[in-house]
Amino acid sequence: MGLTAKRAAVVTLVVGSIVVLALALWKIKVVIALLFLGFILAAAMRPGVDWLHRRTRVPRGLGVLIHYLVLAGVIALFLWLVVPRATNQVQQAIGSTNLHHEATHSSGIKHLILTDVDKRLRRLPSGAQLLHPALSITKTAFEVLVGIFFMFAVAAYWIFERDKTIALVQSMVPLRHRRVTRDTWVLIDQKLGAFVRGQLILIVFVAVVLSAAFYAIDLHFWLLIGFFAGVIEIVPVIGPLAAGALAVGVGATQSWHIALFAGLVVLGIRQLEDYVIVPRVLGHAVGLSPLIVLFSVAAVGILFGGFYVLLAIPIAAVLVTLVDVVVRDVDPSEQDVPAVIFTGAREEA
Repeated sequence: MGLTAKRAAVVTLVVGSIVVLALALWKIKVVIALLFLGFILAAAMRPGVDWLHRRTRVPRGLGVLIHYLVLAGVIALFLWLVVPRATNQVQQAIGSTNLHHEATHSSGIKHLILTDVDKRLRRLPSGAQLLHPALSITKTAFEVLVGIFFMFAVAAYWIFERDKTIALVQSMVPLRHRRVTRDTWVLIDQKLGAFVRGQLILIVFVAVVLSAAFYAIDLHFWLLIGFFAGVIEIVPVIGPLAAGALAVGVGATQSWHIALFAGLVVLGIRQLEDYVIVPRVLGHAVGLSPLIVLFSVAAVGILFGGFYVLLAIPIAAVLVTLVDVVVRDVDPSEQDVPAVIFTGAREEA
């Protein structure tokens, strides 16, 4: 009886500890998500930082700073060039619906949508606000800025700490598994980095090409819809469908042939992306089937919320790679190293 009671107490303690740990992790899931995003960002920057260090002898710390300055410059350029023009488009559209709004004393779905979009665009920081962050900031905006700073700080530190962490993990596993442990970790890192760099290329390509095409067919809000389509590329499968539906819907408010042209433009760009751009640029970096991608996005969105959809494909890529190595006994050193922009040379232990 005493032995049974002791075993029951141990089992209860273990189960209780697991539950407490799970609840604690759930409470800090935002921090964990930001930490993981930092790791992914570091994976995307690492080849560029290493390239600068090899070719021009730029210190890695300065290389990280250069990447951040380039990213900040691109964001500032976007806010300076795109946001004011998009705001003007929406305001003109609101003005065109005001007469109908006043005549019918009805808000109208189109008027409500445009008003909401106008408010959201006005909340975006201007170039001056980026240069003068001391301007009034709401509590939510401050929390977002803190989260972004945390993510970029994690990415910068992880550039230098990854190899030390791998060495620490290697020291805790049996000798015969140490090479596979490192190769698996490096393979995951390179897959995630290639995926992020490829996604950025696709976002820019889709936003610029669709905006130009929508302008050519005289689609209302061509700039807004084009850049929305580019940004929504972050959400696989569902994002492009939503962008296409939006373009067709806006075109339908003008005429049936504008809606048809908008649909054909989106379909054509999508086919070009799927059969030419993605195989050549992204190279199926994460090695996931469309079914796994769709399931991952839906599952993560339902379990954790919309923000965590950004992590759906990286999480699935990590799990699939681990299953390949642990369950299927695949040698990670024999796997093709994805290369997007930078050559994917195998890192040595």
